[in-house]
Amino acid sequence: MVIEQNLSLVKKVNRLLSWGHWFSFFNILLALAVTSVYWLSEPSPESALGWLYLLCYWLGHTAFLCFMFFIITVFPLSLVFPYQKHVRGLAALLATVGMVVLIFDAYVYSNLGYHIGSTSWDQTIALLRQQVVTNLRNFVLIVSVVAAILIAIELIIGNYCWKKIARLKQSRASKPLLAIFIGSFVLSHIIHIYADARLKWDVTKLDNVLPFSYPATAKTFLARYQLVDLAQRAQRQADRLSISNPELNLRQLQCAVTPAEPVLVIIAAQLSPKMGQFMGKQGLRSHDQHFAPNNDTEALLQLLYGQFMLTADSKHQLLQPPAFLQQLPPNTMRIHSKSDVIKSQLPWLASNQAATGAAINIIFDDSPHTNWHDYQQYNRIVLLPLTSLETNFVLAPVSAMIHWPELTERLKQHNSMHLDLLPTLLSSAGCSTESSWLGDNLLQSQTLPKLGISQQDIVSIRKDKMVVLRQDGSYGVWSAGTLVPLNEKLDTPMLTDALKRLEPANQ
Repeated sequence: MVIEQNLSLVKKVNRLLSWGHWFSFFNILLALAVTSVYWLSEPSPESALGWLYLLCYWLGHTAFLCFMFFIITVFPLSLVFPYQKHVRGLAALLATVGMVVLIFDAYVYSNLGYHIGSTSWDQTIALLRQQVVTNLRNFVLIVSVVAAILIAIELIIGNYCWKKIARLKQSRASKPLLAIFIGSFVLSHIIHIYADARLKWDVTKLDNVLPFSYPATAKTFLARYQLVDLAQRAQRQADRLSISNPELNLRQLQCAVTPAEPVLVIIAAQLSPKMGQFMGKQGLRSHDQHFAPNNDTEALLQLLYGQFMLTADSKHQLLQPPAFLQQLPPNTMRIHSKSDVIKSQLPWLASNQAATGAAINIIFDDSPHTNWHDYQQYNRIVLLPLTSLETNFVLAPVSAMIHWPELTERLKQHNSMHLDLLPTLLSSAGCSTESSWLGDNLLQSQTLPKLGISQQDIVSIRKDKMVVLRQDGSYGVWSAGTLVPLNEKLDTPMLTDALKRLEPANQ
């Protein structure tokens, strides 16, 4: 009697396990439809090897995810609780939850460019909150309908597999399907090993498209965003955005007719303690989270052109005035220098001396405290050091000094950098442009991390974290305020958000 009961139990377990395999197979087909959304969010491969890897990676990894889900959930459930109706119902419920999570991850990836995870938790919650706040009724309706459809599909799949299990076994489809999925999984890894060794970026850039896939290393991150040839890629992207490009339409920068309250920007080689004490007595407040480059050429490109220094030859750009100056109405911006060094680097400054009574006044003066009688009539003053003194970082924090109540209030909780100067000044003068700046208008809310690209380094800054990603794939994470190294992994969401500044969609 005991033997018969044991045999009956073994038969139940075997039937449930056989059913579970077919249930997993149909869920693989359903998951393939969902994971196709990830590929629609990415540029298509450009080579035959890339397309082969995409197909193998898609089939193999999706099947692997579904099979692992079966091993973790349905398999132990069948062994511990071998009652077919209950197992089928619970399996359908668990599969529905898994599909909902997969769909939500695909939605997050298509909108943000990265998966759900501990490092992207804040961004994911913000995206979800945005949908709830703006379209609560539609959000609840869509989630309810999708969940109802999925649970119905899962129950139909479970019931069909249970009733047709004998016919499914006789179809002899299990071995060919198993060979396809396992073969795709193995072949995708072989192709990846070859591509990684031979630097086939068209393959390695796909590494982190699907969830729970290869870890997003710094090297594959560069490949994914086609930044392997960093200087050329960034130059093409930046040129498409920058209104400093002389080839762009001169009508894209529009300014208000009504004169704005003038702003004075003083740029000194460095701010000495004596100078800081003097400026403090004049009502200027210190802002310690301003980031400046460590060389003159890059600093001037960021301040006056709104551009990165992408190559060593970028200094030749300083020989010509920024193209956007031609688009400004008379007396909108005045730029001049009391420093002979700056005059030699910017030979076009002499042609800009005629402007008077400008809304924006930028002056290079290494001793502003001794010339204060020329500046004290301004109510909006920004004093910046031209460069940082850090030699190990292409961008480093410096102390800026500001007398501009609205700007000072906004900068209490935010970082700033040289690239933010032009968008902020032109906005204060009532100017707007059809193109995006690489920096932020500090008078408005900031959403994306700061981005700096200096020759072979990508720098991203958000609050007190600074990530530096180099051309060779190495990276480092530091405290943005103290430059103390942090023992953290590569923050892919932070870098992805920063690089959105180079996307045409943000124009």
